[in-house]
Amino acid sequence: MAAKANILFIGAASAAFMLSAPASAETLRDALMQAYQTNPTLNAARAGQRANDENVPLTLADGRPSVSVSGFYNENVRTSANSFTAPSRITGAQADATLPIYQGGAVRNRIQAARQRVEAGQADLRSTEANLFAQVVGAYLDVISNRNIVELNANQVRVLDTNLQATSDRFEIGDLTRTDVAQAEARLSTARGNLETAQAELAAAEENYLRLVGEWPENLDPPPPLPALPNSPNAAEDIAIVHNPDLISAQRNAEAARRDIAAARGARLPQLEAFARGNYNNYLNTLGGPIGNQFVQEETTATVGLRATLPIYQGGRPAARVRQTQAQRVQAMETVIATERAVVADVRAAFSRYRASLQVIEATETAVEANELALEGVRAENSVGLRTILDILNAEQELLNSQVDLVTARRNAYVAGFNLLAAMGKAEAQDLGLDGGAFYDPAVNYRRVDNQWFDWNDDPRPVTQSTRTVDNAERVVTTPEN
Repeated sequence: MAAKANILFIGAASAAFMLSAPASAETLRDALMQAYQTNPTLNAARAGQRANDENVPLTLADGRPSVSVSGFYNENVRTSANSFTAPSRITGAQADATLPIYQGGAVRNRIQAARQRVEAGQADLRSTEANLFAQVVGAYLDVISNRNIVELNANQVRVLDTNLQATSDRFEIGDLTRTDVAQAEARLSTARGNLETAQAELAAAEENYLRLVGEWPENLDPPPPLPALPNSPNAAEDIAIVHNPDLISAQRNAEAARRDIAAARGARLPQLEAFARGNYNNYLNTLGGPIGNQFVQEETTATVGLRATLPIYQGGRPAARVRQTQAQRVQAMETVIATERAVVADVRAAFSRYRASLQVIEATETAVEANELALEGVRAENSVGLRTILDILNAEQELLNSQVDLVTARRNAYVAGFNLLAAMGKAEAQDLGLDGGAFYDPAVNYRRVDNQWFDWNDDPRPVTQSTRTVDNAERVVTTPEN
């Protein structure tokens, strides 16, 4: 029930942005999908994961047959005087094939370690995706909130300009003093400076949006309500322990480190391989010299067999390698605990920030209502001589401050809620229902390369998929005039 109330509260915060929303606008889903498809950081991470996938077939190749062919031609420019039958020249070819049968379990464990690291990389890719979405949501809300703040400050400039004119008129007829005019002028100058600052903040927010999304923010629609959020930090923590991609990555890397120990121990065990060799030699009718017709000038041989190798002493290398992998295993296990701690802390902190932001919205809404009433009352009292111009200026500034605080609070509440989703591992493309295009599934490439045997099965020529912001059309900064 509490979770539903939270959603309604965020929905109300979103509705506040709709007051200035244009009829045709870009949605938050559009921005997320655009970033999902064209953001260079995410596309680079995907390419890195595809490179990580190749570690599996690279390791699989260590346990597969190997076949090679070589050819040669020899010209004996000088032979021994005691060699009457030595050929003057020879050409030939050789084919070799080997098949590893047993390598102490090293290859098998290296393959399993590589598979675990692929899964860790897939979790890292999920984390990159969620972090990008959190940045995009923040940038999207920053643009909306900063545009509202610019409009509030621009309106304040207009109001204070009107106040200054009215104050000057009353000064001319002797109703007010020069001090009142100076105070009005000072407030107007301050308001104009605040407007310039707000416009600069808006420009920075728009540039950050362009950096993340790849398109200039034109007319941004209010964000939709967030998905259901847990009603307690313990519930959020339980979800994060299962779904947080950083924790999953650390766990997979720890399992890979365990496999590395077994692979290192395999270097001390016997190895067995099958081999085959075929040779063809052609002496080009030069074997045997003058009596060469009594010799066979072409010969073909073939050999098959098994070769066993038993390591006796390797200079201490295997033990050093085992100790190294054992230390790396401890490092990986400690990383799991550290990551788990970080995940728990992040989730609980995100939950607290989210709940606090809802309370801030409620408080600032009350402050705005109170300041509106106060300003109305101060103006009425000024008309009968009970309040000064400075009182009006102060009341107007208090109202502006509370309005800006409310815009900021609504932005912070939405971003805090989304960051909570990200910390729980529930802020990825499929979780958010981004149906504007095909989802990128890293497992597709992994399955494609997992069982590749052919040596010439390259990928197409590398090209980029991201958009360059310098290629965009001219940008128009949509800020109101002073």
